[in-house]
Amino acid sequence: MYDNICKILAETFPADFASWLLGKPMQLAKLEPSELSAEPIRADSLIFLESSDLILHLEFQTRTEENMPLRMLDYWVRLHRKFPLKQIYQTVIYLKPTNSSLAYQNSFAVGQTQHQFNTIRLWEQPTAVFQQSLGLLPFVVLSQTDDPEATLRQAAQKIATITDQNLQANLAAATSIISGLKLDLEVIQRIIRRDVMRESVTYQAILQEGLEEGLARGRAEGKAEGKAEGKAEGKAEGQAVAVRQVALNMLNSDIALDLIAQFTGLSLEQVQQLQQQSRENPQESD
Repeated sequence: MYDNICKILAETFPADFASWLLGKPMQLAKLEPSELSAEPIRADSLIFLESSDLILHLEFQTRTEENMPLRMLDYWVRLHRKFPLKQIYQTVIYLKPTNSSLAYQNSFAVGQTQHQFNTIRLWEQPTAVFQQSLGLLPFVVLSQTDDPEATLRQAAQKIATITDQNLQANLAAATSIISGLKLDLEVIQRIIRRDVMRESVTYQAILQEGLEEGLARGRAEGKAEGKAEGKAEGKAEGQAVAVRQVALNMLNSDIALDLIAQFTGLSLEQVQQLQQQSRENPQESD
């Protein structure tokens, strides 16, 4: 879920990410993972941006992973094979504070094979960096701030001044969800208007992700049970399954239950029941 949001932000505001990570405001275009010669490991979470002479590869993480160094080497090799003349900049960005030493690991070394990449821990980053660019603003609460609530309030005030309603809605939704990694939902809802979020493509992307998976699962379940329903009933059932799948996706991403209820339209009790069911039957949420 957070991968999807971060991906949208990076692809919408590539110059802001370039200024932050490369030190210069340059235009970068989206590079599809399908352009690599080998099958991607996690195509849904990859962020590749390219210019005429470089490629920026980003990985946003809420958790540390032991195999991250090997994965970065794997993608570097694939990228270099496809684009041998381009410089490749790889950065793993950790969103949530952790005591794990893996968050500080920035190299792979086995025998004579060595590979290095960059790591950024948002909680160590100066708050001012994220206040200067709209594309980085959704991450501001996760930065090195002494007062995250006041920091969110400042971000909300800046978002409220945006005249483009679509842009305003997208940034409000992204900021709300990402801030949920550090602040309680009640605080976020008090500061950012909740009605704006449903108008954003960020929300629609999350909904569509679950919709496609949910409809596919609904069709499979309907076929398995031999149901012969009318089109209207089938569509309604498919939508219900889709909403359920959206909620499951958000649960798997550790998003707050109240926020899941707000986004999906389910009651808090329904979300809690779904959480309990997914724990009892984990294969259903895979």
